[in-house]
Amino acid sequence: MDLNMECFVRYNEGSDTVRNGTCPVSSSATVAQDIMDEEEILRDDLKYYFMNPCEKYRARRQLPWKLGVQILKIIMVTTQLVLFGLNNQLVVSYKEENSMAFKNLFLKGYSGADEDDYSMAVYSQQDVYDSLFYVLDQYAQLKNLSVGPVSYAADDTKLVPLVICKEHYRRASVEPSDEFYDIDAQTETVCLKLDPTTLDDSNWRRDNQSFFVLDFYRLIDVKITFQLKGINLQTVRSRELPDCYTFFVTITFDNKCHSGKMKIFLDFDAVSSACKNWKISGTAQKNTHYLLIFDGFVIVVCLTSAVLCTRSIVLAVKLLQRFSRFFQINYKRKVCEADQTEFLNGWYILVIISDILAIVGSILKMEIQAKSLTSYDVCSIFLGTSTLLVWVGVIRYLGYFQKYNVLILTMKAAFPKVLRFCCCAGMIYLGYTFCGWIVLGPYHEKFEGLSRVAECLFSLVNGDDMFPTFAQFQEKSSLVWLFSRVYLYSFISLFIYMVLSLFIALITDSYETIKNYQKTGFPMTDLQKFLKEHKDFPCSEDSRETGTDYLVLCCCRRPPTDDDILLIS
Repeated sequence: MDLNMECFVRYNEGSDTVRNGTCPVSSSATVAQDIMDEEEILRDDLKYYFMNPCEKYRARRQLPWKLGVQILKIIMVTTQLVLFGLNNQLVVSYKEENSMAFKNLFLKGYSGADEDDYSMAVYSQQDVYDSLFYVLDQYAQLKNLSVGPVSYAADDTKLVPLVICKEHYRRASVEPSDEFYDIDAQTETVCLKLDPTTLDDSNWRRDNQSFFVLDFYRLIDVKITFQLKGINLQTVRSRELPDCYTFFVTITFDNKCHSGKMKIFLDFDAVSSACKNWKISGTAQKNTHYLLIFDGFVIVVCLTSAVLCTRSIVLAVKLLQRFSRFFQINYKRKVCEADQTEFLNGWYILVIISDILAIVGSILKMEIQAKSLTSYDVCSIFLGTSTLLVWVGVIRYLGYFQKYNVLILTMKAAFPKVLRFCCCAGMIYLGYTFCGWIVLGPYHEKFEGLSRVAECLFSLVNGDDMFPTFAQFQEKSSLVWLFSRVYLYSFISLFIYMVLSLFIALITDSYETIKNYQKTGFPMTDLQKFLKEHKDFPCSEDSRETGTDYLVLCCCRRPPTDDDILLIS
């Protein structure tokens, strides 16, 4: 503590001894004047900090660079997202259409639509053999069948073979008529590799005839896996360099249930990569260079925004330290927690997070355009989340207008109450979710999994699909049917008529409180009193007497319902 500050502390405490070897009497008035000047400077700095950009410009004629950067960032990040989204849409449609093409090419009798979660099903032994050999025959004639640029995958100039694996119990003997079975639970897998060139020869089937003899009573599944290569040429129309794809196709004949219904699955995984040998004329490559430059400019803008917001946070922390020190010395009390949070602007943190996500997403996008990476999904998550946060941050600037500020204050005041209410209601919701899954799952497709149960219940709360949910319960079990009625009626009545009504009431109550405060005035905190040059801080005298001014948060007393009302900057 310097000399003038130590003198002021003695002066403020009302000490009769003003010399004490270090504090001359003649300097007491000077010290008091210095402190008053310091108070005015602090008050001016606080007022300037809590001004909006227009008020700051009128006060000091400083251009709102940070606001300009945010507006530019919104435009650039949104444009970047649209450009990437159009390209990503082409990639997704290419994968989906290839998946549909492979199902029509390799699955005999495929109707064009999947049956539930599997592609199709067969019910006789002859249909199984026909479907199995149909896959092999279609694979052998692929070049003459497919209308797309697809061919066999090669590894070091050698074609990747097709692999057939059948898994079955090691030993099994079953006689349903005698209610007899003898099964060795150990399983074994036998595989056969077929080169695409050998499938053109009709002798391959005769040479491997024993492999294709299937013991259905002990057969678990048959898997056919092969790799194909393809090129996504449609991106040329959008002036993008085409990607090369490796398709990993797995066709599974699933007999795990041994129910007489063999399900056929076609699993499809596409991995993109940069084409090794390519040549393209026109503007596609030049357009890629322009996009790389644009992405680099986005990174610069986001980095500038993050630096400016970080600087504002650092300045706010320093200003809070000055204000806290001044209050402790002058009023013998600590700044209350509500006032401290006013200096920690959550919008700046939101902007910094969005900037970091945008920078990472832009780097990934540049790598994808340069054909060094193919992580479209990861890149879209980063870019999409950053754009979401950027547009949410616009709410801060809408708060400068009185009509919009009512809505923002309502959301801010209602959020803690709504969050606590959702925690309580969530416990009931989880209980219904687990109960519905375990009891109704075997009898209704919407209750087969925990995630599906939660989604079904959420749609019921919003009034969607109510009657079909009731009607699809078949009376296979009278007890379960009766339980389903009690379960659904109680859930709908509880959540729609009680929980949802209370949820709306919380928000309505906060809105009415804010409207009332706008008419009668908001409760003033210590910070607001200081900015308005009020001198009445009722807690200061009590804190002097108790001696706990540095241990207890002494804030102006307000009703509990007003704890969420804060100063909006």
